[in-house]
Order: sequence, then structure tokens, then C-alpha cells
Amino acid sequence: MFGIRFAKFEQGLYVFRYKKGKVVNQGEGLSFYYYAPTTSLVCIPVSSADAPFMFSETSVDFQGLTIQGQLGYRISDPEKTAKMLNYTIDNKRLSYISDDPEHLSERLVNLVLINVKAAVKNMRLREAIVASDDVASKACLSLRENEMVQNLGVEVLSLSIAAIKPSPETAKALEAETREEILKESDQAIFQRRNYAVEQERMIRESELNTEIAVEHKNREIQETRLETERLSMQKQLQMKDEQLKFEIQAEEKNQKLVELRTKNEKAEADAKAYALREIMKVYEQMNPEVLKALANTGLDSKRLMALAFQGIADKAEKIGNLNITPDLLTTVIKSRA
Repeated sequence: MFGIRFAKFEQGLYVFRYKKGKVVNQGEGLSFYYYAPTTSLVCIPVSSADAPFMFSETSVDFQGLTIQGQLGYRISDPEKTAKMLNYTIDNKRLSYISDDPEHLSERLVNLVLINVKAAVKNMRLREAIVASDDVASKACLSLRENEMVQNLGVEVLSLSIAAIKPSPETAKALEAETREEILKESDQAIFQRRNYAVEQERMIRESELNTEIAVEHKNREIQETRLETERLSMQKQLQMKDEQLKFEIQAEEKNQKLVELRTKNEKAEADAKAYALREIMKVYEQMNPEVLKALANTGLDSKRLMALAFQGIADKAEKIGNLNITPDLLTTVIKSRA
């Protein structure tokens, strides 16, 4: 009446009551009156739920597998779930207005399929059909750490795999192979038992008829075994000597290569130095001697430069008419020599 309604939710249903886009009330198993035109209700089941699954997969040896199991989960964080999925209910019929609640289990089963596939992708057929518990443990751990599961606010309670079965044709082939192995083991046991009985009878008769012949025969076998052992020992020693000689030959060959390489490198280095000296001498041969003298005098102190100047004057004295040496210059030269 006048849009005012009463809603009562059972335990296990977490309810958000929105008014004008804001949460005004939330909790599990609530009952309240509300004004329908301005109120939205979001109802999320937080009790545990099961999602059975069955799908086909291929082992690493290209054999078809049918994997059947069940996933147990619950919504542990309703706020996250409400943000990711639409759990809004109709005010009149109190039923969900979208299919998201039904698709939650499908999303989780798809994640289970991905993680189970990752667990069995490297297994062979024989390994996979007996590894149900191991596959379930790996898939459950990966599923709990999955970012999508955490964002959905879902807690994975359990993941069990009831069976990992091969195709019917492959199952028949495995059964036949196993049956043949069992029959072979049974035949082998019967043969060994009969052989043991015959051997015991032969030993008894041999002991009764001719003990001395049997003893001599055993002694001859012992002697032959001893000789064979000595032969094998000598052969082993000969092989060890051959290996030692081969090792020494290889070592000498490596030393020879090392000496040749060192000699080659030294010769190349000497040739390089000789080539550098020849090139330098070619440059010096083409230069003016006076330039060489100037280069040689680069960096000399004033004393040596003045001495060289006087020497040049003395060398060309016949071309000099008059030479004036001031007292200051002479004093400077004398002080420098002092």
C-alpha cells in the first residue's frame, strides 16, 4: 500500500538496502519495511555452494581424458561480489533481475578447467588416471590464489576430482595390457616353481650318484672363473695403459700447438715492431736535417739553447763581418754557467 513493502530474508542471505544510490542498511537475515519506489535491494547468498563439473582434456601423449569433480565455494566478501556482479532483486517478485547469480558458478568452473588443464598438461595417460588427488590439490591452490576469484569475493572451500578416466577404447586396451602382464607373471611364477623342483631333484640325484664328479666339476668351474677374472683384469689394465698413452699424446699435441702459437705470436710482434721502425725511419729520411735538429732541441733550457746559438755562430764565423756582444748578454751567459 502506497509503495511501502515488507521484506524478510532468511539466514544465509546477505542484503544491501540502497536508497538514492547509498547503502542505508546491510546484513545477513534482515527483515524491514521499505519504500519500493526509492529503494533497491541486493541479495547475495553467503552460504556454501557446490558446482559439479565434467570436461574432456588431452594428455601429453595425445590420449583423451574425461575429468569429473566438484567445486565447493562460498561468497566471503559480499561487497566485492556486489560490485562485480548484479545481484539486484525485483521489489515485487523478490527475484533477481539479471542472470549474473547463475553465471557465478559457470565462471568458477571455467577457472577450474583452466587450472586443472595446467595441472595435467604435462602428464602421460598412465600418470594422469592415478593422479586425481595431486591434480585437485594443485588446481585448488592455483584457484585460491587466482586474482579473479579474489576480486569476486569468493572463497574456495574445496576442489575434489572424482575420477580421471580415459576413453572407453583406451580403457579396454589398458585392461587387456594389464591382464596380459598379470598372466605373464603367473606363468613366470609357475615356471620358476617347477624349475626349482627339477633343480632340487637333479641336485639330490647328482649328490647320490657321483659326489666326487660334481666336486671336480665345481673345482674346474672355479678355476675357469679365476682365469677369466685374471684375463679381464689384464684386459682392464691394458685399456687403462692405452687411455694413459692417449692422454699423454693429446697433452703433447696441445703443448706443440701452444709452442707453435707462441712462436707465431712472437714473430708477428717482432715483424710489427720492425715495420713501425722502418716507417719511422722513412719519415726521418725525407725530413730536413735542420728540422730534425729543431725537433731534437724542443724543450731544452735557456743555457743549452744559448750554447747552441754560439756554436752556430762559430760554425759560420767566416761569413760574419762584425759581431757585437753586449756586456749584459756576456754577464748573463757567465752567470748562467756559474
